[in-house]
Amino acid sequence: MDSKKNQMKILIANQQKLIKIDRRKIRQTMIRLMKATDCASAEISITFVDDAAIRILNREYLKRDKPTNVLSFSLQEGEYGGINAGLLGDIIISAETALRDALRGGLTFEEEIIFLLIHGFLHLTGYNHENTSRANASRMRQKEKELFRLLAVND
Repeated sequence: MDSKKNQMKILIANQQKLIKIDRRKIRQTMIRLMKATDCASAEISITFVDDAAIRILNREYLKRDKPTNVLSFSLQEGEYGGINAGLLGDIIISAETALRDALRGGLTFEEEIIFLLIHGFLHLTGYNHENTSRANASRMRQKEKELFRLLAVND
């Protein structure tokens, strides 16, 4: 049996220079997250950008002309969604906004990144908190809390 088959693929890019990103820790967190959600054979990409870059994406795709902390682009939705069930999509995180949010929320930068990875990942797997019922939004918040408790434990 080929050991590469059914192995998750996690592509991580750092396109910002303001804040150090520990790719090894990000990969370990994503492996744990994907295993915990039965997505161990999926493929995902994660890109860290600055506020200027995420603002452009937010404006272009969501018509919101401001930086945000995380954006998710699912490859399982839309006209061609589901063509390859193993390709979940892309998570884009603004390291700048993440750092500000961490300081404001009393979290470490690493904890904030874990939360944003969970949040973005849940969007890729069908969870939603915007333009949906209160029950769906609550379901996503509960899943975020559950996964954060699981993943934010010191290694």
